[in-house]
Amino acid sequence: MSEPRLTNLASYLQRLGFDAPPAPTLDTLRLLQLRHTGAFVFENLTTLAGEPVRIDLSSIEQKILQDGRGGYCYELNYLFLALLQALGYEARGISGRVVMGQPEGAWTARTHRLSLVTLDGMRYITDVGFGGMVPTAPLLLDSRDEQSTPHEPYRIEQHADGYTLRAKVGEEWRAMYIFDLQRQEDIDYAVGNWYVSTHPESSFARQLMVARTGEGWRRTLNNGSFAIHRMGHDSERREVANVQELMGVLESEFGIRVPNNATLMRTLERLIVPQ
Repeated sequence: MSEPRLTNLASYLQRLGFDAPPAPTLDTLRLLQLRHTGAFVFENLTTLAGEPVRIDLSSIEQKILQDGRGGYCYELNYLFLALLQALGYEARGISGRVVMGQPEGAWTARTHRLSLVTLDGMRYITDVGFGGMVPTAPLLLDSRDEQSTPHEPYRIEQHADGYTLRAKVGEEWRAMYIFDLQRQEDIDYAVGNWYVSTHPESSFARQLMVARTGEGWRRTLNNGSFAIHRMGHDSERREVANVQELMGVLESEFGIRVPNNATLMRTLERLIVPQ
């Protein structure tokens, strides 16, 4: 069975600043990943609206490339993988377990999608769907060294069960997620997506999470708390007072075309001003 293909490669590339398909090189991959995290926002509004998160490629293209929305890992990283494959990269999807904010050694559900790219005999992981700590450059898999990106440094540790991705936040190397190279099928991603978007204990069903990167900064929105994190500087934070202000932040700071959905509005109201 052939892989689904992008229906409008040209407009996708234009959103990323390319007038023609670029050569599948490491420099291109770096540029694509950096620009993607700036152009396409991480967000979970669909889940908070009580609607199903559709992760077939045509639905993702419609939502992100046509409807002015963002998405999360099952959407953003699938879309990015399809782009890489269309450009001629040797790439495939893999998965991991998010442990950011968990005690050291925690073992969580397999609910994160990312990609493995092999280029000139070297293996890299690429990820454009990890929220406020998304790596903004591909990372060499078979290196234990600190790896710089346009934002924080990262490193990959290998262990018996696979790998751990860590990011340097301040002076601390914090675990982001555990992953391995196990083959994944559509059903594996469907199960993970169903869990994160519908399980009552999933953070995606319980709080608003939005993130975007730019040159030297990250913007995040967690419920009513908006922050701009500038590399090497203190973060700027403010609380959003009401849903109208929140709509403004989503549109002006993140470029999201917010859907007109009554359930979403009620949910956001509750998250900003807990009852």
